[in-house]
Amino acid sequence: MPNQSFGRSAAVRGFSTRAIRSGQDPCSATGATIVPVYQTATFTLPDVGVTKGFDYSRTGNPTRAALEAQIADLEGARFACAFGSGMAAAAGVAALLRTGDHIVATADLYGGTHRLFTKVLPRYGIATSFADTSDPDAVGAAIRPSTKLIWVETPSNPLLKIADIAQIAARKRPGQILAVDNTLASPYFQRPLALGADVVMHSTTKYVCGHSDVVGGVVVTGDEALHEEIAFHQNAVGAIPGPWDAYLTLRGAKTLALRMRAHESNALAVAHYLGSRDDVNCVYYPGLASHPQHALARKQMSGFGGIVSFRVEGGEQRARAAARATRIFNLATSLGGVESLICSPAVMTHGSLSAGERLELGITGDLLRLSVGIEDAADLIDDLAYALDATAAISEKGPHCAA
Repeated sequence: MPNQSFGRSAAVRGFSTRAIRSGQDPCSATGATIVPVYQTATFTLPDVGVTKGFDYSRTGNPTRAALEAQIADLEGARFACAFGSGMAAAAGVAALLRTGDHIVATADLYGGTHRLFTKVLPRYGIATSFADTSDPDAVGAAIRPSTKLIWVETPSNPLLKIADIAQIAARKRPGQILAVDNTLASPYFQRPLALGADVVMHSTTKYVCGHSDVVGGVVVTGDEALHEEIAFHQNAVGAIPGPWDAYLTLRGAKTLALRMRAHESNALAVAHYLGSRDDVNCVYYPGLASHPQHALARKQMSGFGGIVSFRVEGGEQRARAAARATRIFNLATSLGGVESLICSPAVMTHGSLSAGERLELGITGDLLRLSVGIEDAADLIDDLAYALDATAAISEKGPHCAA
């Protein structure tokens, strides 16, 4: 039995220790060091109305419970609900709303979330206003008496704007909920609950799992009443991960700290390289001193993440050609895996927005988004150099970045 009398208490253990240990005690029945995959739909009960903690896997499963304990601890929270996808998790947060409620949301957020807010929730009488959440005053101005939810994505996807979570939390009124999509930062680089958020959401498909082999989501909170309502929705709707998905996400999260440091190191090297090229009009990365919210990112985050977006000289035609020309960066939707990906947000991740909405947000055809993986940085830079050099003859002029 481990000695519990010495060493640091659980409350002050480091991130990697908690990622490997939280919710992952040896199996009491067998001593298995690794949480088993409880591949079962139902559980045999010792008596009528009596359980050993579980009765049906939609309501609760030991493998999923271990994942929820792990992610809750990494976010510094008491409670977490795992879902079958990031969008199911977002819908779990939206389940806190009622007809007549209003949302204020980040303008340049993920296209799937935009679709939920503009195409699905209005069917139930829930309206959304979009604001530049990098400006806390703009958020305050968008709040109405009926506002119930403030949804902040920071860094935003794909333009990597940074929202001041503490400042926005100070502007919310009693009864309003501040939810932060922390997917791009991960709990390793950003802790929204400590900054005043009420709820944190992740697409665990991305950095938390980190290997592009599982689709999942999670909602985390320190508020028991909010948790109970989200957990009720989780059980009632049943948008849950299966035990194998929970197991793979649990395993992936154990190396989150190591991976995030490698993602960040590579992303910074790629961002500096892209910024050195005359045929790249603008580079978006909060780790660059040129980023408009660089100082806020340094204050609010412990690292800058692995996403880099940039505008290529030559417009949409060249951007598409460059995306097709890479040999290491896979042309693919999603982000946060160990392998590097490249995508055209205007067509891929934000294709559900209208052309006018994309133009207003600056999500135009010349914009490319990189999910910088953990391969050797020199190989990634060489790959981008090859793709950009191979498409240099495409010379349509594009807009330059405004500081």
